[in-house]
Amino acid sequence: MATTDINVPTREKAATPASAKLRLGSLTALVIGSMVGSGVFSLPQNMAAGAGPLAILIGWAITAVGMLALVFVYQSLAVRRPDLDAGPYAYAKAGFGPFVGFNSAWGYWISAWVGNVSYAVIVFSALSYFFPAFGDGNTWQAVLGASILLWLIHFLILAGIRQAAVVNTIVTVAKIAPVVLFVGIVAVAFKLNVWTLDFTGLGNASLGTIAAQVKSTMLVTLWVFIGIEGASVFSARAERRKDIATATVLGFFTCLALYALVSLLSLGILSQPELAALKNPSMAGVLEAVVGPWGAVLINLALVISVVGAFLSWTLLAAEVPHVAGKDGTMPKFFGRESERGVPSTSLLITNLLVQAFLVITLFAQSTYQALFYIASAAILVPYIFSGAFAAKLALTGESYQSGERRTGPLLAGVLATIYGLWLIYAAGPAYLFMCAILYAPGIIFYVWARREGNQRVFHPVEAVIAVALVAVAILAVYEMWTGAVSAL
Repeated sequence: MATTDINVPTREKAATPASAKLRLGSLTALVIGSMVGSGVFSLPQNMAAGAGPLAILIGWAITAVGMLALVFVYQSLAVRRPDLDAGPYAYAKAGFGPFVGFNSAWGYWISAWVGNVSYAVIVFSALSYFFPAFGDGNTWQAVLGASILLWLIHFLILAGIRQAAVVNTIVTVAKIAPVVLFVGIVAVAFKLNVWTLDFTGLGNASLGTIAAQVKSTMLVTLWVFIGIEGASVFSARAERRKDIATATVLGFFTCLALYALVSLLSLGILSQPELAALKNPSMAGVLEAVVGPWGAVLINLALVISVVGAFLSWTLLAAEVPHVAGKDGTMPKFFGRESERGVPSTSLLITNLLVQAFLVITLFAQSTYQALFYIASAAILVPYIFSGAFAAKLALTGESYQSGERRTGPLLAGVLATIYGLWLIYAAGPAYLFMCAILYAPGIIFYVWARREGNQRVFHPVEAVIAVALVAVAILAVYEMWTGAVSAL
């Protein structure tokens, strides 16, 4: 690493030295590394659990349109508003005020570290193929192993952001290769008669209507695309601003192709009920059905490599957002502290302590990977929705546009991204939204803390109404979960 510090630029601080900046390759690897984690290895079962081939096709089509709109949103905003760093939360704050901005930062942070708990669960679930004591990733042996992995990554990042990004690039290449191999083998073995056996899924009464099936795929497809904004989050550390947009587009199309092929081709190997019954990582079961036991060994090993890489990427992302938010006064100042190497050390420590606490909770609550990724997916919807809304707002008002510059494309992308986010809230259902309300409500304490540190007015009238409503929903959620009426974990 260069001896110069890696600092996030603010109005008070100098820009990051060129020797410490992230280039296009590292930014693209961060995007792909953030998206390709555990989700792709569990896609066959996760998608087939609630849908047949037709609904899965429709689900991917909706996701492709919605996520592509979000890609265009981040691509446009990275260039149009280069003054805003840390992506989603900064856009929400600039467009809709400090309280909305804070909740976007808080929600993104929640999604990141809860997602890391799910990674820890699934990696040791995969290792249970070799060491049965790890069970479904939530035995005491698995929790102990996950805790050791967590703190090894913690100290790697403390050594420096750029070193961690280089390691992430290497791991990203290593984990993509087995997925590409899987697609190639399964494509050759694909049987059209298996794929069309119950194409609509209506032959299985438990799946419900086509609409219900499509709805069941939505949080799964969202989960595997979370991280699309990875380059935007690290915008302050990018060597060139235009690389953020390029990295985002490259990452999106690479992952879209892989994800759709993995889930759809698997339906030509095993039927929907067979896929739904597979243990995760279900890709292992699919490949084992084609080539024998060595296929399961390969996929389980690939998953371990992949999740460790995603764990690293998301630990970087999880620490970065509250760190930048602490620097600009959106969150309490202590989140903005850095080590002498420019690493967001305080934010990193708090993040990983929360991951550690939730790992222990999984031991007692027997929380599954799927429940955790649903919570993480629902939590990130707030920053995604407001990113789209901000892009639409800029296009409508003409702010940051040259006179006569066409705004139809950015407006359409912003509107579509916003609608997609709202549709996902509906698809999530009440259980996970209630859980998110419980996780969002305590953030109000930290928002008040930050506003008082800056001697600023805490709430405007509309913000006060939103805060009261959030607390009320959280209290209702606690009651509903306490009585057993709703359950997420």
